[in-house]
Amino acid sequence: MNLKIIILLFSLSVFFVACKNEADKHKGHTEIKESYTCPMHPQIIKDAPGNCPICGMKLVPKEDGKEKQAIKDTALSALLKPTNEFAISSIPTVKTIHKYLPLTLKALGAVSYDTRQMGSVSANISGRIEKLYVRSRYQQVKKGQRIMDIYSPEILTAQENLLMVLRNDPSNEMMISSAKQKLLLLGMSGQQLQEVIKKGKPDFSISVFSNYNGYIKDVQGGMPREATSAMSNVSQQTAELSVKEGMYVQKGQTVFNVYDPSKAWVVLNIYPQDMKLIKVGQLVNIVPDVAKSKMIEGKINFIEPFYQNGTKTVTVRVYFNNAQYKLPIGSQVEASFASEMKLADWIPSTSVLSLGLDKIVFVKHEGTFEAKKIQIGIANDQMVEIISGLDGNDQIAENAQYLMDSESFIKVNN
Repeated sequence: MNLKIIILLFSLSVFFVACKNEADKHKGHTEIKESYTCPMHPQIIKDAPGNCPICGMKLVPKEDGKEKQAIKDTALSALLKPTNEFAISSIPTVKTIHKYLPLTLKALGAVSYDTRQMGSVSANISGRIEKLYVRSRYQQVKKGQRIMDIYSPEILTAQENLLMVLRNDPSNEMMISSAKQKLLLLGMSGQQLQEVIKKGKPDFSISVFSNYNGYIKDVQGGMPREATSAMSNVSQQTAELSVKEGMYVQKGQTVFNVYDPSKAWVVLNIYPQDMKLIKVGQLVNIVPDVAKSKMIEGKINFIEPFYQNGTKTVTVRVYFNNAQYKLPIGSQVEASFASEMKLADWIPSTSVLSLGLDKIVFVKHEGTFEAKKIQIGIANDQMVEIISGLDGNDQIAENAQYLMDSESFIKVNN
């Protein structure tokens, strides 16, 4: 009897031990918690189902063996901040570099007429244009070429007075000399004067000649509005002159200007931040677009002390002799200025974002980027000088434009 009791007690103890092991086994299974992640952003890991805080996609169970490095959950308040002030991303960063850099300033411009060499064809008398011998703008003329004939009652009267003195009082040299001098002052040439005396009859018109070589351009500007509109599609080089036969001109009025293309200058456009790098007399190398092999070596002759209308640039003039290069007026050029070394704080130009008058960079703070206003100086060879707004420890986005264009941002650990 005692033996049976002992066997029964032993069986019960074995049964309780087996039950306890099974319970411990199930307890271990219940302690393994299932985790959830986003298919598009595997760094997001949650303990319960839900939606991704970045893209809003539904979380799925995370598979074993495919676990990637996780990061902290992104706070909703951070995601709701406006992207023009605050951005979340993991892009390369840079710091300011304090060093010497050679300054190689470049500028664009064009070849233009040297207005100091401009000549004018004027009317010495008041009258009506009887005949024009030039028909289009920028028509080439030579010195001594006949430009137009003008009918003037004033010069007709002066001729008749001379002829009357010659017929009635040929010995009165003082009167004859005075009458001749008046005709010469009114614009009649010596040859014309001799022809009038030889014929004994006055000319009804007086010819006007060019005193310059070059290309002619009218300055009348009296063309009707409808005619100007009709010619809007016509090349300015071949457009007809606004001066017409039959028009009246006033004494001393400039009717035409004559430009000499062999006397030209290069007009360069300089931005305000580069003004401190240039000065009168500085050497300039100019490469024309129409002749890349022809380099013009010149120097700055004049810096205009005002901005051009509608632009943010200052004009710099470089004089040169175009008779040697024969560059078309209006052709584009690229210029480079003599370089020098400058010690400053520099960052890549791609790190700066222009918002009109303001310039900003994105400064990194614990994995996030915050827009910060800065003041820049010289832009030189893809580097920008920093005047204020950054210190040497600030980490900024290497490509600021990426943060403005990116459609989604990811917050990462430092």
